[in-house]
Amino acid sequence: MNRIFLTGYMGSGKSTIGKMLAANLGFSFVDLDTYIEAKYHKTIAQIFSEQGEEKFRLIEQLCLHQVAEFENTVIATGGGAPCFFDNIAFLNLHGITVYLQLTPQQLATRLESSINGIRPLLSNRKGEELCQFISEGLAKREPFYLQSKHVIAASGTIENICSEIATFV
Repeated sequence: MNRIFLTGYMGSGKSTIGKMLAANLGFSFVDLDTYIEAKYHKTIAQIFSEQGEEKFRLIEQLCLHQVAEFENTVIATGGGAPCFFDNIAFLNLHGITVYLQLTPQQLATRLESSINGIRPLLSNRKGEELCQFISEGLAKREPFYLQSKHVIAASGTIENICSEIATFV
């Protein structure tokens, strides 16, 4: 297959790894959230606040179906994208799915620096409260992520992670 979908919780490295992986493979790279923002001329946060989560998830699914038509592409899904509707099954049918797995503690360490402004869900959370928030969110989403065709520990170097994913192509 010539489409790779990266799944995982926020902070797992989907965009960072996706960009390098795409460059290494000579593929294009698409970040689903960025694609949605460009298409709708609004941030994800604006869409959420103006239209609610249910409408956002429908927009996300529509856009997911659109980018699944792209050839020779690495696609970083939004953290929640695989967890709604039949999205994870759809992704598995249309490409290679890879779950970038990290523990809540590893994610909290990575996300601690993203609290101010970049990730509104994390505002004013740090330390144990941040780790608890991530643990609860991951517990809900991981059953979907684990349906990906491949699960890899995303705690190594970006180069090693990209090399491992490249073996799936």
